[in-house]
Amino acid sequence: MTDSLQLKLAHLPRKSGVYLMKDKTGKIIYIGKAKNLKNRVSSYFHARGGQDAKTARLVSKIADIDLLVTDSEIEALILEANLVKGHKPRYNVNLKDDKRFPYLKLTLAEPFPRLLITRRVINDSAKYFGPYTNATGMRRTWKFLMHHFGLRSCNLEIPSSTGRKYKVCLDYHIGRCGGPCEGLQTEEQYRKHVEAVILFLSGRRTDLIKRLQEQMKQASEEMHFEEAGRVRDTIAAMESVQQKQKVDSAADIDRDVVAFAREDAEAVTVVLQIREGILIGRQDIQLRTDAETPDEEMLAGFLRQYYNESENLPEEIYLPLPVGEASLIEDWLTGRKGSKVRLVFPQKGEKQKLVVMAETNARLLLDEMLLQKRKFQEKVPASAVSLQQLLRLAKPPLTISCFDISNLGQTDKAASLVYFEKGKPKKSEYRHFKIKTVEGQDDFACMREVITRYVARRIEEGKPLPDLMMVDGGKGQLAVAKEVLDGHDRSDQPVIGLAKRLEEVYLPHQSAPVTIPKTSAAINLLKRVRDEAHRFAVTYHRKLRSKRTITSELEGIKGVGKARLEILLKHFGSVAAVKEAVLDDLAKVPGIPKPVAGTVYDYFHPASPAPSEK
Repeated sequence: MTDSLQLKLAHLPRKSGVYLMKDKTGKIIYIGKAKNLKNRVSSYFHARGGQDAKTARLVSKIADIDLLVTDSEIEALILEANLVKGHKPRYNVNLKDDKRFPYLKLTLAEPFPRLLITRRVINDSAKYFGPYTNATGMRRTWKFLMHHFGLRSCNLEIPSSTGRKYKVCLDYHIGRCGGPCEGLQTEEQYRKHVEAVILFLSGRRTDLIKRLQEQMKQASEEMHFEEAGRVRDTIAAMESVQQKQKVDSAADIDRDVVAFAREDAEAVTVVLQIREGILIGRQDIQLRTDAETPDEEMLAGFLRQYYNESENLPEEIYLPLPVGEASLIEDWLTGRKGSKVRLVFPQKGEKQKLVVMAETNARLLLDEMLLQKRKFQEKVPASAVSLQQLLRLAKPPLTISCFDISNLGQTDKAASLVYFEKGKPKKSEYRHFKIKTVEGQDDFACMREVITRYVARRIEEGKPLPDLMMVDGGKGQLAVAKEVLDGHDRSDQPVIGLAKRLEEVYLPHQSAPVTIPKTSAAINLLKRVRDEAHRFAVTYHRKLRSKRTITSELEGIKGVGKARLEILLKHFGSVAAVKEAVLDDLAKVPGIPKPVAGTVYDYFHPASPAPSEK
């Protein structure tokens, strides 16, 4: 333990807050919350009854601790959940999926709101529903709502701030929109549809059906029979959906049913969302945890992470086992919802059957995930697995790219990119780069230009970057690559440098190279990729130099333009063939007039008359 860490431990505050534990490289490895920071943090280092293996391993890696003091334990819980989501520390329970789950978004700030699908939640006065881990089911819900509730599908500004006039689209003519763009529907009329969608997505479907029945009755009394028929069809569609989704007779309480299945560090959690007795959704979330993390701790960590993002909170949350900080989580969720939220551990009856149903779903999902993982691992080369372990990558680098600069003089600077997939070259992804912006010999500037062009192009085309990027060089070239990636908001992209002299592997933010055994399959893979990049770059450089030499030789023919010289080269294939061609052969080339043919011939045969074929 360092002196600075001992000093911090001796002066810990007796207040609630969050602690961030870091390793010797400054990386955050664990984030926790505490009602009393001094007691909680000190307990890691002065445990009397011994520590479990996971905690002992964590403590052995702690080199520094940062503190954030809060006014209450609930504030600490919220802050902890946000920090864990942002940093994803190694020893915390994390939602494993890196992708953003989709939400349904109602743009309430607009006079005529739209229902959109989005993967980003921002503070923009809109109302969000989700997240939905089942994107297919979410899109089915979106289509149902757009079909039955008459929200506009266009992105027009209504009303237009410029006075622009619109015409109704096909949706109006087939009864899917009331035509607010042409003023055929008032804002008040449209808002009724918006309120219906909010009730549906919030699980208040019984209330919604009652409201629709009133609208149908009113429309019928006013002899608007077409409108009454449309509302009737919507009610029938909703009742059909409800009948299929009914899972619980206690329709007066909204509840979530949470259960999980795990094998060592692999875990899947299922959340069944039941509103008014109707199963309106199922969320499936993979967890990243430690094999030695107790089930209770894993479940509590999941609840903090999941409900920190959830918008549609229930009144009760059924759990497969009790959690130690249940009262704190209840207080936190009650504050978020504005009404009482209870954590329930049912042990018998219908409630317990719901938990068993969720556990069964979680077990099936975990078995499927493990099966797919085993199949994937069978296809992954051993060298990629070895490389993942040695470089501590999040996944095996099945795709690797490598950049090499060929800069042998003041001119003809070039670079290459080679691309390997599952340990083999994928030549369709190879790229040559002619350096455009660098004057003189400056390998770092050349590397910056090439990587910038490549990364920008991949982003523009919507293509992913490879699992691992490599530069031929040491710390300097790697620093340039890292700078470019950070500038394109790709700071999480794995990138390394491989120095030629001692086959040393450099990682970002690490001064000393990584030691990889010379006989390792991992270093052999990296060398193979790097050597291929060097070969590809040198080949291109020689081609450029040869082309420049050829062009210089032909440019000595006065009166013959560059375009016609290129025609001759393309036709004959080489300067030597042009030299040996007789005048008739030169004159027969399409695009070469006879006077030009004579000029070329005379240039290579200045002392002899031009022979021609008989």
